Amino acid sequence: MKHSCSGEDFPDEARYVHHLKIDDFAVTKDALRRDNEGYCIKSRCSVGGHEWEIRFYPAHWHLSYAYLVALELAFLGGGAPSRGVSATLTGRLVEYMGCNLRPLSAILPSQKVFQGASDSPLLLYIGTGEAKDVQPAGWLIVECTISVLRDKEAVGTPPASDLHRHLGELLRSEAGADVTFAVSGKSFAAHKNILAARSPVFKAEFFGDMEEKTSQRVEIKDMEPIVFEALLRFIYTDMVPAELDDNKQPEATAAGTVMAQHLLVAADRYGLDRLKVICEQRLALGIDIDTAASTLALAERHNCSGLKAKCIEFIAGTSAENLDAVLATEGYRHLEASSPSVLTELLKVANRRKSRSTYF
Repeated sequence: MKHSCSGEDFPDEARYVHHLKIDDFAVTKDALRRDNEGYCIKSRCSVGGHEWEIRFYPAHWHLSYAYLVALELAFLGGGAPSRGVSATLTGRLVEYMGCNLRPLSAILPSQKVFQGASDSPLLLYIGTGEAKDVQPAGWLIVECTISVLRDKEAVGTPPASDLHRHLGELLRSEAGADVTFAVSGKSFAAHKNILAARSPVFKAEFFGDMEEKTSQRVEIKDMEPIVFEALLRFIYTDMVPAELDDNKQPEATAAGTVMAQHLLVAADRYGLDRLKVICEQRLALGIDIDTAASTLALAERHNCSGLKAKCIEFIAGTSAENLDAVLATEGYRHLEASSPSVLTELLKVANRRKSRSTYF
């Protein structure tokens, strides 16, 4: 593990850039089974007259064997003013080799006003990976930037970022829009620059060599208007529909599952990794007899390995009753037709469960 850092002073803020190189990086299935989410690499620094701790988590959160790489910034103290200390954390994977990782796209900075050392840290997800049974060690370089606003009595504490509110209003008002999307008879106006900044697919369409580059009207096929509207809202505000919130009302839960399924497809189609992970999390919480097979088919089609493993375990790894009930659903008949290869995996898990129950 190697560190390098540099600092800059500006009239309104102090900025610190930290590069962390990690050799022998590997996340295996066995490590995730031992639930090593709390393991991190720590480094301390002084920025803006205050003490900070940077924490790098190889696997901060995981769903089955898919995991998220994260950075945390903790305030350690050092003369916090009565109004608190405003800090912003940004980070990215600069280089990586042999790690089975990929960076998350369009990472928004994480910002907070710290009142004391007991405050919870800032959290920023920067990459995602999939653990293997055997993972050869690789290496990676992480860049972490801390910006701390200077204490100015006359100015006071800056308010929380409202960028999402302003961009949401821009979307709603259609001011300056330069492209219109036609979705099943409904039109949505948007801004090519914003779409391209958030989605690699939109960037290729509007600033590459595709026919949409000069188009002012684009037709979107195979997507419901309500789903495309939610996709646009996430692009502009980084917010998801209310239906995706964890709600115990049966109707709301069913609506959230349907929206999460459609929005996952849209997120995968337009390269929105963060939205895709959010939808996977929501679907994993809602797996039941009625949804397990359809969610499994979805996970198989869109390469959601963690969600797929959760569905298979629910269907075939828990009880014979669950398996029989899922086999009787319409979703399972669709799974048979669309993803027959998954049936072999279900059979293997069911046989392992049966062998364990026979042994014990």
